[in-house]
Amino acid sequence: MSLTQDLNTRQDIQEDVIFPPSDLYSDEPALETELHLRQIILLLKCLEWLWRDRNDFYAAGNLSIYYSPRQRKSEYFRGPDFFVVRGTERKIRKSWVVWQEDGKYPNVIVEILSPKTADTDKNLKKQIYQDTFRTPDYFWFDPDTLEFAGFHLLDGEYQPLEPNAQGHLWSQQLNLYLGIHEGLLRFFTSAGKLVSTPEEEAERLAAKLRELNIDPDTI
Repeated sequence: MSLTQDLNTRQDIQEDVIFPPSDLYSDEPALETELHLRQIILLLKCLEWLWRDRNDFYAAGNLSIYYSPRQRKSEYFRGPDFFVVRGTERKIRKSWVVWQEDGKYPNVIVEILSPKTADTDKNLKKQIYQDTFRTPDYFWFDPDTLEFAGFHLLDGEYQPLEPNAQGHLWSQQLNLYLGIHEGLLRFFTSAGKLVSTPEEEAERLAAKLRELNIDPDTI
């Protein structure tokens, strides 16, 4: 083989090989409604506030998870509405790329249902989260009908979670309950206390100061 032929052959091989970029952007569509957006932000805000002193988790919403075994962005990806990965670095990411994250998949996934996505969330996605992601805790919630369900992975299959007396479902991975409060999905502690947003916590503190005849605006 001549030098020219050898170079051409190498060039052809290089063109066939796909080297995934090191920084993949999320590829998720726009959210269904404003209510979906508010629900995702609420979950994210509450968990990050509760775990504000922790640096060993990653939480995000409507973000692509790339999980191709051949490390190709175009091959396999899903975008849960909300998910949490434990045992990882807490930092901003453009997407979650499994092969760049020590093979880690989400520990918890929450899907926000809509008429357009409900069937996929309850069937196809549930199967993928069970069989491929092996995500221990999976929940779905419909902000319109208030349908709420949760599952825990047991012996390789999702088993329905039983609600407590308040209708809340326990997440072993988060060590928290999830339940409906004023029409939205919220986190609750093991003692049943609502996990606050930073704004709710500030207002609660302000109310206590007023009870002590202290004007919070003067502090």
